[in-house]
Amino acid sequence: MNDPITLNGITLTGSPVCRQEEVLTPQALEFVAKLHKATADRRRELLVQRENRRKSIARGHDPKFLPGTRHIREDSSWRVAPPAPGLEDRRVEITGPVEKKMTINALNSGAKVWLADMEDSSTPSWSNVINGQLNLTDVLERRIDFTSEAGKEYKLTGRTLTDLPTIVVRPRGWHLPEKHMLIGGEPVAGGIVDFGLYFFHNAQRLIAQGRGPYFYLPKIESHLEARLWNDVFILAQDLLGIPQGTIRATVLIETITAAFEMEEILYELREHASGLNAGRWDYIFSVIKNFRARGPRFVLPDRTQVTMTAPFMRSYTEQLVRACHRRGAMAIGGMAAFIPSRRDPEANAIAMEKVHADKTREASDGFDGSWVAHPDLVPVAREVFDGVLGSRSNQLDRQREDVTPDDGALLNIAGTEGSITETGIRTNLEVGIQYIESWLRGNGAVAIHNLMEDAATAEISRSQIWQWIHAHAVTDDGEIVTREWVRELLEEEFAALPRFDGDRFDDAREIFEECALGEEFPAFLTIPAYQNYLLEKSPAKVVAAA
Repeated sequence: MNDPITLNGITLTGSPVCRQEEVLTPQALEFVAKLHKATADRRRELLVQRENRRKSIARGHDPKFLPGTRHIREDSSWRVAPPAPGLEDRRVEITGPVEKKMTINALNSGAKVWLADMEDSSTPSWSNVINGQLNLTDVLERRIDFTSEAGKEYKLTGRTLTDLPTIVVRPRGWHLPEKHMLIGGEPVAGGIVDFGLYFFHNAQRLIAQGRGPYFYLPKIESHLEARLWNDVFILAQDLLGIPQGTIRATVLIETITAAFEMEEILYELREHASGLNAGRWDYIFSVIKNFRARGPRFVLPDRTQVTMTAPFMRSYTEQLVRACHRRGAMAIGGMAAFIPSRRDPEANAIAMEKVHADKTREASDGFDGSWVAHPDLVPVAREVFDGVLGSRSNQLDRQREDVTPDDGALLNIAGTEGSITETGIRTNLEVGIQYIESWLRGNGAVAIHNLMEDAATAEISRSQIWQWIHAHAVTDDGEIVTREWVRELLEEEFAALPRFDGDRFDDAREIFEECALGEEFPAFLTIPAYQNYLLEKSPAKVVAAA
């Protein structure tokens, strides 16, 4: 076993990854260390504030628009920065992890934007963290390619960076640590690692090729968390001598508390802001998490029945478009997670029709673009937005003055139609365990039943089980959802899983049971999974380039 090494104030404990010396240079590590030291205390304070806010909601205090920031909402004069190069037209955005094959496919998809995901669709193993950085740099240097085991070759088709979808990187959220990079024995925030390494190595490359360092900010729960990111951006640009405002950030409104602070979030980031995104899956998870112990009024039906037409989801998306366009920011719609199958054309046709209807609703509501999870869905979304936008790049002129800010409507959970079914419980058990198993083996984007599952959908699966048990929910067949009954169903679903050599199903089951069937409710299942189950080889000495 090799010992960890400390370099420029950072102790590295991850097992060696090929070419990591290109990423973990002394200068890059020094840069990351400066960002960490400037933000660590505030980050810890904000995470405590998150927990205190959850406890307040649990005691019956519903979130409301903040009276202390009323002046920001009522001041109609301020705007965010104008669209940056490559972000003027965002009608179709494709998402996916920064794995080599998926990177190439996303960049060849014909989308306007690629969300290069280091968060919910990527397992944060040390090898994934390093290889993701290498893949992004290799794209900018035009040296990325991939050959499958079957001999199929994957290469970029665009001649220059501006021929490709604009790259927008999603670093990890404030809550996730990077246990392989320590300062004073404390893990560096995963988001600081992801942002810092990418920005240090590639900001100048991007600018030189007609683009810029652009980011998606996940899991933000308040405008104060957005302010912290903004301070990171200011410091990072100062340290590298890059003009202020070069960075652009799109914030995912994927927590219920952030929905009450959308304009404030844009205000905090206004020199660097480019828009907000309706992160629908994490948003549903956040609703369940925050109101899980508040009784029947906040109990949702099967996850497949919680659609974007539910009253609380309609209110959230319409108020998001209004907030964005009032401030000159782009409004980006939610994910179409369907994965086409060439083996079942009939099922494909039905699913494509649903995707088309979903994107039509978003375009009609005023969204400037939307997400898809698969290249085959790009033409579907593009056709819809082409039909609404025509030759225009966006719908920023559509102010949605017909929408009135309404904090009560955001909490109309009880208006959601649907029921809890045994099938829904079984689906949550199966999908949750299958996803976690794949995550533990390093794959954070998993196709299950023709849907792209990521950490957010796994969170919905386990949190619904927890809430239904603790609320003594009743299924459409009159069955009370008890822990004992769910364990019986879990045994049956687990026995039916396809086992194979080297699988991690036993670990996945332990994690799922801890997060779904225990008395306590871990805020994120990825935290215990990362700390206790995501295995790395023995620590090894890192040789950094001089």
